[in-house]
Amino acid sequence: MAETQIEWTDATWNPVAGCTIMSAGCTNCYAMAMAKRLEAMHVDKYVGLTRTSGARTVWTGVVREDEAALLIPHTWKKPRKIFVNSMSDLFHDSVTDEFILKVWQVMRDTPHHNYQILTKRPDRMATVVRQVIGEVLPNVWLGTSIENGAVAERVDHLRQVPAAIRFISFEPLIGSVGAIDLTNIHWAIVGGESGKSARPIQEEWIDEIYGRCLDHETAFFFKQWGTWGKDNKRRSKKANGREYKGRTWDQMPTHPAVL
Repeated sequence: MAETQIEWTDATWNPVAGCTIMSAGCTNCYAMAMAKRLEAMHVDKYVGLTRTSGARTVWTGVVREDEAALLIPHTWKKPRKIFVNSMSDLFHDSVTDEFILKVWQVMRDTPHHNYQILTKRPDRMATVVRQVIGEVLPNVWLGTSIENGAVAERVDHLRQVPAAIRFISFEPLIGSVGAIDLTNIHWAIVGGESGKSARPIQEEWIDEIYGRCLDHETAFFFKQWGTWGKDNKRRSKKANGREYKGRTWDQMPTHPAVL
């Protein structure tokens, strides 16, 4: 996979395939349905990664490291923002430290790209980056996903990660995150859920995050309302659009490296 319709990045790169459900934000993860589709298309990398549970497709827990995929960023000569493991989590417990180091080597060797890594396991991210990797690469942005207040403590683990850019994806935003502390967080992405089983987003939840971004000078990116609009009516993602407070918000982080 390369080109993508994800608004905040240019391309996706998946050296790992497969995952496990971690929290409520994973319930309708698009990657599970996509992995099933790729298996049906006879893409070996995705064989056996999902199973059917009732009417749903869910992960089996199989996680696969793809050595061949490590070559891909080297073939992209034009600088890109690259979302790493849109179909998995680089810091899943089943991904070895040795393989993470190989991914880091690729990112070190291709400084013309900016890499965006999201995890729902920022505690392991902090440990691996500090104890195994031991360096800050200026072209690597490290982030975590927070869908509601039940997992808001992930930001505390993220703050322990040495990184040039730290960011949070509040997507799918399915509940209030309250007065979350965005100290030393450089970028916040906010978005509602899409799809037939999408859960509604509330404008006041976005307001909370927007206000905290103002307080902490954190760049604010509003990705989408998703299937549910601000009037709480169900429409297509395209019909609901990307406007918040009467405009689109595509702010990107510009902070220098911090340790």
